[in-house]
Amino acid sequence: MGCSFLFMKNHSNTLTNSLKVSLALLALAFVSACNKDEAAGSGSAQASPQAMPVKVMTVKTEAVTLHRELPGRTSPFRVAQVRARVNGIIEKRLFEEGSEVKAGELLFEIDPAPYQALLDSAKANLARAQASYEASQLEADRFKKLVETNAISQQNYDDAIASALSLKAQIAAAQAAVDAAQINLDYTKVTAPISGRIGRAEVTEGAYVQQATATLLGTIQQIDPLYVDLSESAEEVLRLKSSIESGTLDRSGNGSAEVQIILNDGSLLSQTGSLQFSDITVNTSTGTVMLRAIVPNSDSNLLPGMFVHARIVEGTDPNAILVPQSLVSRNSRGEPIVVLINAENIVEQRTIETKRTVGDAWLVTKGLKVGERLLANNLQKVRPGMSVKVETAEQAAE
Repeated sequence: MGCSFLFMKNHSNTLTNSLKVSLALLALAFVSACNKDEAAGSGSAQASPQAMPVKVMTVKTEAVTLHRELPGRTSPFRVAQVRARVNGIIEKRLFEEGSEVKAGELLFEIDPAPYQALLDSAKANLARAQASYEASQLEADRFKKLVETNAISQQNYDDAIASALSLKAQIAAAQAAVDAAQINLDYTKVTAPISGRIGRAEVTEGAYVQQATATLLGTIQQIDPLYVDLSESAEEVLRLKSSIESGTLDRSGNGSAEVQIILNDGSLLSQTGSLQFSDITVNTSTGTVMLRAIVPNSDSNLLPGMFVHARIVEGTDPNAILVPQSLVSRNSRGEPIVVLINAENIVEQRTIETKRTVGDAWLVTKGLKVGERLLANNLQKVRPGMSVKVETAEQAAE
């Protein structure tokens, strides 16, 4: 506000010097008061700054597929040791080391000559027993007619019957000997018990193998599919089970968890597997439970004994609340906190609970409700209790 003062100069000679001095002092006091009023008005205007414009993100739920990565080691689906079942000299090795073999495929040949001779001898004994039995049976038939006419004694007839039965038993024993000899002869041809990949040969041609020690000839491993053995804490296994039973997590298909294998170079195996079972015993020293997944391996990218990481698809949370990590900080106690804007556009600070990260966001389990507004910018400039102006209705998190 401006002030003006009109001085009227009186040229009258009757005005005294004292009156002039009084009027001058009065004018100076009036101008000083006006200047103080202007300064006070300007200070009042500066005391009411405009509210800071901010952007917000509205809290909402969405369906999120949850994963967990665990270290693991591969192991073959099936393992079969090929061992000698008869004594003898290895004559041939009929496979290429490291190749795929089929069940029943011929791998080794052991010298069959001794076992062929034993088989021939057993067959001869069988034929002899059969011939003796037939002669004894004919004799018993003749004695039957003679005993009816009292031409021979009953004792003679009974002896003939007993002889025929004894020879019949000898036939059975001879047949068993033939079968045993045939089995041993068949064992001279060593075949693959399962389909899979065979490793190096443990013996060479000319080596002597023994039945008593069951000499190891080679090992076959079936690696398609392949097992991946994982370890998880008992608490996490129970939590996962509880979440599925309560309906917090959904499972699709037959209910088994999907498993993706991460190779050492960070790439994903093209084929996905499934979680087969969890062990029923907790390791007392580590507090972990062994999990076993089965993974297709048609390309043989995985070999037994490899160290890999398995990404387990635990399930889907249909009502998950995700908050970008950039919007979550920590208080002096290390608790996660977020900044919210209430209905009156006043800044608030709240402690939340976060379970895990999903991509670049935190999965919030407690502390937020659908529809609440999170401060999305100027986090370093605002303080709880400040009044702000919401510039946009929602800033979606990418």
